[in-house]
Amino acid sequence: QVQLVESGGGLVQAGGSLRVSCVASGDTTCIAAMAWYRQAPGKERELVAGIRDGVTTYLADSGKGRFTISGDNAKNTVYLLMNSLKTEDTAVYYCNALGEFDRNCKFWGQGTQVTVSS
Repeated sequence: QVQLVESGGGLVQAGGSLRVSCVASGDTTCIAAMAWYRQAPGKERELVAGIRDGVTTYLADSGKGRFTISGDNAKNTVYLLMNSLKTEDTAVYYCNALGEFDRNCKFWGQGTQVTVSS
């Protein structure tokens, strides 16, 4: 079984930067892509960024020019660097991993809280 553990969240002032991390452990062989989602109170969980084979496959409009997704395959880790943070970026950020064709290969982390203060 795959376990995803996020870290790096915290409190940051608007305009600042934060990098959240997600470490995958267990049998990660089925994983083909990873992504970051976020969910703010009262809102649906939304896709923020995705990465596959070291290439960014998706970046939400809200993150363009500010967010960068990257990975370190050797460390089974994916990162989301968030610059120029805004209060509306406040949310729980979740790591997601999925396989290419295996429908059973889909995992979520527990989330890490990011709070942006004004």
